[in-house]
Amino acid sequence: MPAATVAAPVPRVKPRMRTAARRAERAGLMLQLAAPLVWIPQAGLLAFAVGAIADGQPASAALLPALGIALLGFLRAGLDAAGARLSFRAARAELTRLRAEAARALATRSPLAIDRPASGLAASVLTEQAEAVVPYLARFAPARMKASVIPLVLLACVLPISWAAGLLLLLTAPLIPLFMALIGLQAKAASEAQLVEMGSLNGFLLDRLRGLATIRSLGAVDATARRLREDADSLARRTMVVLRIAFLSSAVLELFSAIGVALVAAYIGLHLLGALEFGSWGRDFGLAQGLFMLLLAPALFEPLRELASAWHDRAAGQAALAALERLAAPGPGIVGDDAPGRVAAQGAPSVRLEALGFRHGDGAAVFDGFTLDVAAGEHVALFAPSGAGKSTLLALIAGLAAPDSGRVLVDGETLTEASAARLRARMAHIGQRPHIFAGTLNANVSLGRAGVDAPAITAALTAARLDTVAARRGPAPIGEAGRGLSGGEALRLALARLAATPQAGLILADEPTAHLDATTSAEVTEGLLALAQGRTLILATHDPALAARMDRVITLAPGAAAGEAA
Repeated sequence: MPAATVAAPVPRVKPRMRTAARRAERAGLMLQLAAPLVWIPQAGLLAFAVGAIADGQPASAALLPALGIALLGFLRAGLDAAGARLSFRAARAELTRLRAEAARALATRSPLAIDRPASGLAASVLTEQAEAVVPYLARFAPARMKASVIPLVLLACVLPISWAAGLLLLLTAPLIPLFMALIGLQAKAASEAQLVEMGSLNGFLLDRLRGLATIRSLGAVDATARRLREDADSLARRTMVVLRIAFLSSAVLELFSAIGVALVAAYIGLHLLGALEFGSWGRDFGLAQGLFMLLLAPALFEPLRELASAWHDRAAGQAALAALERLAAPGPGIVGDDAPGRVAAQGAPSVRLEALGFRHGDGAAVFDGFTLDVAAGEHVALFAPSGAGKSTLLALIAGLAAPDSGRVLVDGETLTEASAARLRARMAHIGQRPHIFAGTLNANVSLGRAGVDAPAITAALTAARLDTVAARRGPAPIGEAGRGLSGGEALRLALARLAATPQAGLILADEPTAHLDATTSAEVTEGLLALAQGRTLILATHDPALAARMDRVITLAPGAAAGEAA
């Protein structure tokens, strides 16, 4: 919706990008799964070479196996590197998609949504916390697959030689995933608490930075500093909890894997010495077979160790995914699915509200069967004191809030999910305090929209009577939230945005002259009426002088905005 608060649209992620990322992820998983399995022939060649030398063969007999071991080592390293690279790229692509969806949901979420996340929290999730998704997808997912497949394959190689060694591995290996399952819930809860604390701290810091001048004027600098230090200490404590869990899991993991390998080594050594004669299916195994099993034992625990080391990535990644999903959740209002740049028609549209019903979250009825007809090109004032539903009615017309019953028609077309973006392209919204972005005056007029070139910006500034201000400021940037501009100049900047949007045939103005002095209010009124010529204007106000300038005045009384408006 071209307006004083228009943001650049967030591009959708194409389905083929998701498919390509999925293919890359599967290929990366397969390569990383194949790499550890190369150790089986490597271990076989090494055991064969040592066994041959122990049987009295010359050292030259080990040259060919050594060459095979080296070649297989290069193959294993190449497979692992290629698989890790593909998994990382797939994880980055998935994170980009998730960020795009969350950013699009934030951009399209109604400003009236009471569950709209604070800007500091949203920024923290999208930038810092979201990065935890990459190690979760790039490390934990391959580690989980390897831990599910490789131990079984290696166990199948050990069991035909010695059921006793296989039994020892079978008894000790499950202790690692069992321990990880026990600490998994605690690790996830600790990571979620850490992320929540981090988002709260970022939101608090951003809010206080915005109000730094007010804090200084009220003498609350010391109190704010104490609060910030307490929150930072709380975040440090939660971070240490996460680290303690990670270090504890690593220590227990190493203990279990060391015990498993030691038991297998002890059994093989005693069997070769003749102290233990059972466990080999009724036949003795030699040095080569024993060494082969001993080389496979640490490799069997390696995927489990890798999974345990990536367990913290799982906890942090799942918490980050949950945070991104909360940002991407649809809020109240009507979100359009079509391209906003396609405008079905030009000119001033008519507006009709049919039996409109709307209640706030607390159940209080604002409208019940409300009907209103606004002709094309008509200027209508919604006149009422604060709290009577003027702003809510404008939000319903724009689709920023969804009606509980009834429907909104713009030029005879019902405002729905399918038509919202196209119809909003014909609307412009001007509020009491239009948002001004950090940047130049020209950039705040164009808002990055295609087609709003330098001549159009100059004409818009002239129409809004900001050409003198623009000449004085030149390329000097405006501060965030309009720092450097007066209230009247900020509203005239909103009018310049409207002037640069010729396709906006419907203007929704919400108290545009509130909080302005009489002189500035008159200037803004004249500018608005000049730009509204040939357009439909629906204006919410409690200023009788401004309402008198409209073609028709609709009076809304608090608690009685029901029925039909003539």
